[in-house]
Formats: sequence, structure tokens, C-alpha cells
Amino acid sequence: MTGIRVVIVDDHSIFRSGLRHDLDASIAVVGEAADVPSAIEAITRAAPDVVLLDVHLPGGSGTGGDGAGGEEVIRGCAGVPTRFLALSVSDAAEDVVRVIRAGARGYITKGSSGAEVARAVHTVAEGDAVFSPRLAGFVLDAFGAVAGETAAGGDELDRLSAREQEVMRLIARGYAYKEVAAELFISIKTVETHVSAVLRKLQLSSRHELTVWASQRRLL
Repeated sequence: MTGIRVVIVDDHSIFRSGLRHDLDASIAVVGEAADVPSAIEAITRAAPDVVLLDVHLPGGSGTGGDGAGGEEVIRGCAGVPTRFLALSVSDAAEDVVRVIRAGARGYITKGSSGAEVARAVHTVAEGDAVFSPRLAGFVLDAFGAVAGETAAGGDELDRLSAREQEVMRLIARGYAYKEVAAELFISIKTVETHVSAVLRKLQLSSRHELTVWASQRRLL
């Protein structure tokens, strides 16, 4: 997907400038903001494809300075057809879960490289969810099956080969195709083939649905 329009929301101008420089040519920055009110205004005005959103922002009602304003931005833009990708220095479980509950489609840390951020932007723009591998566990714990529900071992899982199950688990945890290929010592093309087969056999339409499916069955 090319020509992705993004708005960067972060209260540090140096970080915004550096991120703008690091994003690839297929991503156009159409706005920036440093606090909750200006973020809502910029996003509403530009209606970008993706918003790169810091979790902790000043200017939110009741947040008291550098509070958890990211979720307020998401809720304040409920009528805007955009997707939110949280990009934060924090990897605390409560921050991850809070912003995902508010409606973000992904969460990566500021330790990510420019190339990693660009890939995440493309993934979210295409409608899939993306998380740094370690952070995916927080989301799965928070949105997984209720206590006492056992892992599925019946007909649905039996539809998948052993290799397809390996690929399914890694993809559901937020790994990129390239990372899955490296982990399993197979080609990216083979990963793509396995993912297509998994989605077809489970009658799912996206990686996001696959993550939900796997977490509900405690397969991760």
C-alpha cells in the first residue's frame, strides 16, 4: 500500500522531527500535534489513514499534565475514519491495554527503528493489528478467553498442519512475515502461503481476526 497519510502526535518536537525524517517515501506526514486538543483538531482536519500516537500527552481533561492523554485523543476522534498506532516509550502493561481498549490498532515502542515503524504503519493502514512481540502478550492476556476456558484442540485446530500452527501462533503474536521466516527458517513467500491457508481454513479475513481467534482459545 502506498501514499499512506499520517499524523504524528507527540509532545516532543525533536522526536516528531526525527520520526518524520525516518519514515519511508510511501508515507506522507500531513499533520503534527503536541497535546490532546491540538491532536483532535489536526486529526479531524486531515482525516489521515494512520495516526502515530504517543500514549502520554498533556492537555487531557483530568490527566494532570503528562497523563494518559492518548486514549482521550482516540475517543475524541471517534467520527474520523482513521486508524491509531500507539508509539510510546512505555512498555507497561497498563498503558498497552488501556490504549488498545480505547481503540488503537497496534502498539510499538519508541525503541523501534524507522523501518520497523514504517512497516507497522503499513500493517495498520491495511487493516491488521501490530504489536511488538513482547507487548502482544499483554493484549492476549487482557482480551483472551475467560478464566477456566481451555485451549481448543478439536476440529478447528485439527484443520491446520503442524507448520501452519507454528506460523499461526507467531503471526497472532504480532510477528511480521520476515520475523516468522527467520524464526522458522523458511522463506517469506512460504510464510505468506501458510498464512493464506490458515485464514482460509479457519474462515478468517485478517491477522487481527486471527489474533482474536487464537487468544480466545488460549493457543498462545
